[in-house]
Amino acid sequence: MQHHQWAPYPPLGWNSWDCYGAAVREEEVRGNAEYMAEHLQSFGWEYVVVDIQWYEPGAVSSAYRSFVPLEMDTYSRLIPAVNRFPSAADGQGFKPLADYVHSLGLRFGIHIMRGIPRQAVHKDTPIKGTSVTARQIAHPNSICPWNTDMYGVDASREGAQEYYDSLFELYAEWGVDFVKVDDIAASRLYDTHLPEMELIRRAIDRCGRPMVLSLSPGPAPLEYHEEFAAHANMWRVTDDFWDIWPLLYAMFERCEKWAPHVAEGQWPDCDMLPLGHIGIRSVDGGGSDRWTRFTRDEQLTMMTLWSIFRSPLMFGGELRDNDAWTLSLLTNDEVLQANRSSRNARQIFRDEQDRIVWMAEQEGSEDRYVALFNAGEEETLVRVTLAEMNIQGAVQLRNLWERSDAGVVQGDIEVKLAPHAAAFYRLSRV
Repeated sequence: MQHHQWAPYPPLGWNSWDCYGAAVREEEVRGNAEYMAEHLQSFGWEYVVVDIQWYEPGAVSSAYRSFVPLEMDTYSRLIPAVNRFPSAADGQGFKPLADYVHSLGLRFGIHIMRGIPRQAVHKDTPIKGTSVTARQIAHPNSICPWNTDMYGVDASREGAQEYYDSLFELYAEWGVDFVKVDDIAASRLYDTHLPEMELIRRAIDRCGRPMVLSLSPGPAPLEYHEEFAAHANMWRVTDDFWDIWPLLYAMFERCEKWAPHVAEGQWPDCDMLPLGHIGIRSVDGGGSDRWTRFTRDEQLTMMTLWSIFRSPLMFGGELRDNDAWTLSLLTNDEVLQANRSSRNARQIFRDEQDRIVWMAEQEGSEDRYVALFNAGEEETLVRVTLAEMNIQGAVQLRNLWERSDAGVVQGDIEVKLAPHAAAFYRLSRV
């Protein structure tokens, strides 16, 4: 599929939600982009994504204000709020900001909600290039249960495809490289919105600009894995993920189920990395302005699982506040190589004590990766034999997080792990 070549590796980037909620401002986007260009770009980080409600002038946090006026053009399309994004003045939209991000050698992304603005429907505004109006294509009974901005679009109506075509035509003019579409992969009310997913796929393919398509929220239903791959590059396998151990604990089972469906250009998504300084203006996740509540062991566990599973990596914190520890998590090139170019990740075993072992293969070589986890509540010895990984003979261990050789082993690998801790190795034949 053509769109798979637009994301040959799991996308790596920054998203504004975990730190700024719906209220991020242009200077904050620019500042995080500058940090990424200086400190992270050489390690493969490239996407700068403005999350939800960039069209809401009065947004102050992740708590949505219901039924408030939104910024919209004459063709029923939402546009950036100029008070928050000053460069969008005079109808320029996100083009100046995208141009700036591109000037740094990075890629620019936005979040949108499925559907058409309710205020467009109430005002019955036109759809570009048609004689149809917003009211004629709206599906007023198809609503998002947690946000009041949009009605769904009835894909069977004349003008429905033209509406989505006009959206992505506008985003192409702005220079958008990545679009995260929300209220589509899973819904508490309506299941997966496949008809609108199809409209969006066609609209991107017609717009003349490659755009990586990300679908939210989750958990995406596993039975639609073929449809997700046919239409998108990444899709959430979880609801909003935050810095709470039970949510991380639950990801082991989700990753085990989705691992067979990871492939080039199609990435089941474990959601953002709630690391560093988060909650600045985001009250979601049960917290306020804080540094991540994950312990260092839990941070390593999350990064190890995301990397061997090959989830997209979207950092959620304020990059400019990173300490040396947080930066080290994002710039370990040996771990990032596993995320970028390993293959066939799978869980080898999980026992009743929540000792978990995953493995994967390095593309283009006989090397293997093995990740050992203690998801339990007591310190324990985690052990896996080479035979369980179908490996014969001796291997050299490379400790990826410590960036050091860990000796030659012939029979098994074992490590004592604290609760919620992990170890990550690369295995090479001696």
